Amino acid sequence: MGAKEGFIQFKRETPVSRDPKERTGDYQEIYQPFSEEKLNHQAARCMDCGIPFCHNGCPLGNVIPEFNDAVYNQEWEQAISILRSTNNFPEFTGRICPAPCEASCVLGINKDPVAIELIEKSIAEKAYELGLIKANPPKKRTGKKVAVIGSGPAGLAAADQLNQAGHVVTLFEKDAKVGGLLRYGIPDFKLEKWVIDRRVALMEEEGVILSTNTEIGTTIQADEILKNFDAVVLSTGAAQPRSLNIKGDQLKGVHFAMEFLGKQNQVIAGEIHQNPISSKGKHVIVIGGGDTGSDCIGTSNRHGAASITQLELLPKPPKQRTVLNPWPEWPMTLKTSSSHEEGAERIFSILTKEFTGNEAGEVTGLTLVDIEWKEKGGRMTFEEISGTERTVPCDLAFIAIGYLGPAQNGLLQAFGAETMENSLPKSKNYQSTNSKVFLAGDMRRGQSLVVWAISEGREAAVKVDEYLMGTSSLPMKDESFFQVEEQIAG
Repeated sequence: MGAKEGFIQFKRETPVSRDPKERTGDYQEIYQPFSEEKLNHQAARCMDCGIPFCHNGCPLGNVIPEFNDAVYNQEWEQAISILRSTNNFPEFTGRICPAPCEASCVLGINKDPVAIELIEKSIAEKAYELGLIKANPPKKRTGKKVAVIGSGPAGLAAADQLNQAGHVVTLFEKDAKVGGLLRYGIPDFKLEKWVIDRRVALMEEEGVILSTNTEIGTTIQADEILKNFDAVVLSTGAAQPRSLNIKGDQLKGVHFAMEFLGKQNQVIAGEIHQNPISSKGKHVIVIGGGDTGSDCIGTSNRHGAASITQLELLPKPPKQRTVLNPWPEWPMTLKTSSSHEEGAERIFSILTKEFTGNEAGEVTGLTLVDIEWKEKGGRMTFEEISGTERTVPCDLAFIAIGYLGPAQNGLLQAFGAETMENSLPKSKNYQSTNSKVFLAGDMRRGQSLVVWAISEGREAAVKVDEYLMGTSSLPMKDESFFQVEEQIAG
């Protein structure tokens, strides 16, 4: 523990964001530099608790008090060594993770929690600056070949771990570049893509083979992969969006969020000239109150939308925890993102009824009604409030209400992986019903966080290594943690 009274002496402080009027003119990351002195103060706030709940809050099991202490003492090599022992990509999670570790921080009981996410990002960037993160190819190769299908955070983590174990890993990606939703979903103002490119370049130096623009079933068949590889990891994400299923949802101008966000990433990368979906000068409605909806707001603000309204079925959360939501549970409180700060109206407890359109089949409006939530029979239900139904202008609508599971494109069936009734694949210890095929990430557990995807990739890699070699030298989390993950995944 660095500073015994750091949590008393220093208040939580995080980087200041650029002025909204400035940052909506570009797609660069929004935060200003943070001094090492201030970072040292933030690391000093860690209390080195006897029971560090932050460990359990982090899906990766990051050893947080230890790397906080290393940062406080400016021992950067030790800090990155501790962090890399559990997290393959701290430069990703340090930028885009909602930080469940901070929600579990003991200091958060009666003060602001330690700025763990900021410290994690700072460790990674300082390590790159000092040359502490560099290519480290495995000293020996096993002769085993592994195919990883899908290059999102789960696939990247699985490929990285399996390559370090000495296997020859080929990472297959249907798009032009690897990264999955890290690259073709998360806006650049939250994660600039040079951050991904920097890491992927290291992985290539270490021996990971990239096969982009390769779609299973079109470019190459599943049978060919099963024949030529000793094991396969499927990690293509939960790409099947949840539909709204109301009248008019097929009108022109009604889109799933990723149709919009992915194309914008391609524009910024220079892969396409312009986004076929433009918010410029339009009345935009975003349906869904989560991070994806927020990303649509931030991108629409940068397009120059006339107005942006975000709709949420659930009631407005409280600003602070209630007695029914105590620490260390995830705080069900009102979250205001940087995109909200840039401008958007947020409406809670609202039900979408019907899209209306013109003779050209274009959306022009959305009929809404206010609802009231009530408890009935131990369950929360809602009722429409009489007299509140109205139709509001809508030139463009983005549906951002989550994902059902893997894309229904025959991929799982082609690899002999059976599915459950909820469309998620059957699995035991990350292994599908085809013993040669393993599963990782959102396609196995359902829609979740990037940090969970990295955890999934790491744990799946352990099971693949055991399958190929009889035992594994790769690190894995505590067995009890592993059993909890399996229960969560169903």
